[in-house]
Amino acid sequence: MPVREGHRFDEASLAHWMSANVDGYEGPISVRQFRGGQSNPTYLVATPSRSYVLRRQPSGLLLKGAHAVDREAAVQAALAKTGVPVAQIFGTCLDPEVIGTMFYLMELVDGRIFWDATFPDVGTGDRPDYFRAMNSAIANLHALNPNQIGLGGFGRPTGYVERQIKRLSEQYMADTVAGRDPNMDRVIAWLDHARPRNPERVAVVHGDFRCDNLIFHPTEPRIVAVLDWELATLGHPLADFAYHAMMYRMPSHIVAGLAGADLATLNAPSEEEYLALYAGSTGIADTSDYDFFLAFSFFRLSAIIHGIKGRLARGTAASPEAAERVKALPELAELAWGQARRAGAPAS
Repeated sequence: MPVREGHRFDEASLAHWMSANVDGYEGPISVRQFRGGQSNPTYLVATPSRSYVLRRQPSGLLLKGAHAVDREAAVQAALAKTGVPVAQIFGTCLDPEVIGTMFYLMELVDGRIFWDATFPDVGTGDRPDYFRAMNSAIANLHALNPNQIGLGGFGRPTGYVERQIKRLSEQYMADTVAGRDPNMDRVIAWLDHARPRNPERVAVVHGDFRCDNLIFHPTEPRIVAVLDWELATLGHPLADFAYHAMMYRMPSHIVAGLAGADLATLNAPSEEEYLALYAGSTGIADTSDYDFFLAFSFFRLSAIIHGIKGRLARGTAASPEAAERVKALPELAELAWGQARRAGAPAS
């Protein structure tokens, strides 16, 4: 789509930067904007010889630690040396004077994005292969040794859950423009005391691993690029998997979800089968914290949507679909509290 009002920037300045910093660049450029991009505005930058994707921070007042596009580029550059499929990074610009915010450029990867977790455009006999591809991709990510791929300092090696709860709770409380939700308040009060029971594991975690953040091969059940690494850090792999597997309990009108779907008719694996496949691939024998991590995941997504609500109110939301996404916040917060009750939270 054409670049939206409020998301435009100096294209001549970008072209000048690319000429000095991107190997093989040959102008001129033309710029269009991708639909979506709830957090960071994303653009197609086309030249006569190739096309690039530009990801930038939104303009305006930003919450501390949010929209870390520099980290997003850094993790993809590190993962390019592994079997985890990512887009090639062509350059990162930390100077906000170039286009108004920091940004990075990556390759445009050809393929398919599925916005529906039922994979409706896939043949019934092939559908299990798409689920296996997702499961394998996140398991392969979690199998990597962060120190061996240059990401040992990408985050603190311990305390991931505690830090996430603290940071997201503080952001929720601080964003007075977005207001409060009683179910969010209940979940936060419970999470302040609840913790996983098993010893902490450390892996590179994606933070938002969903089918719509994956590019599949144009014709094969194979992932050619994992997108949207903004929330990546070092953390607990089972927590990251639970956020992905949250699709089994997520209504499809909120984000890509399978709640209420007839999995047998779809020929899709059950949640229990999907968890067992991941556990077998990663060697995580004890998954008894899975329900806790699901509650934590619903809280995380609720907090993220709450942040979008605040940006929408302040006029800095990146996506035109932000208002629709925010409408689901009360239902999502209610689901988060329901998952907390399932994980042992007392009635209140």
